Amino acid sequence: MKLRPKNMKRIIVGITGASGAMLGERFVRHLLGLGHEVHAVLSTGGAQVFDEELGVDLGREPEGIATAFRRHFGGPKRLFVAAADDFAARVSSGSAPMDAMVIVPCSMSTAAAVAAGLTLNLIHRAAGVTIKERRPLVLVPRESPLSPIHLKNLLYLAEIGVHVVPATTAFYHKPKTVEQMVDFTLGRVLDLLKIENKLFERWRESAAE
Repeated sequence: MKLRPKNMKRIIVGITGASGAMLGERFVRHLLGLGHEVHAVLSTGGAQVFDEELGVDLGREPEGIATAFRRHFGGPKRLFVAAADDFAARVSSGSAPMDAMVIVPCSMSTAAAVAAGLTLNLIHRAAGVTIKERRPLVLVPRESPLSPIHLKNLLYLAEIGVHVVPATTAFYHKPKTVEQMVDFTLGRVLDLLKIENKLFERWRESAAE
């Protein structure tokens, strides 16, 4: 068995149909750029939002979406993409040596499915596996306003150890672009995964220096 580099992590990335395709796209790019291995799963809704928000046509069939998504990033060796309906994929088993999972953006439907233990697609299955194996699971919900049902589901997930990182930004670093606002959220996610990053200016960072 080939050993992975000492500091490389294997991260499952689920991308759902919530608005905020840029969050998922940039998160995958940042992980690859930092030298980590990505195992991505896109729902059909996630692919549709990629087309609508980023102008990236990934198709509508699960297997074709997986192929097109990998091609979108240039086919790097450390990017593996499974079809959303492939329950035999590597990430569906707890025996696969993954380090964590991030669902970004996370739709409220996905949050509800994960909270209820439903397995309607591979994203749900991988999230359930991550929870049962007691690995870090991070949800980045992108919804507003939040209903009592949304809040109840997110509260339950937080109570069982899931990290909930809403797609919000700070303003102390005076962001000038949407990318800077997005990267603030993604940087906080990377912090939870114990992955060093410089995606945003930290509070009083300049003063400390």
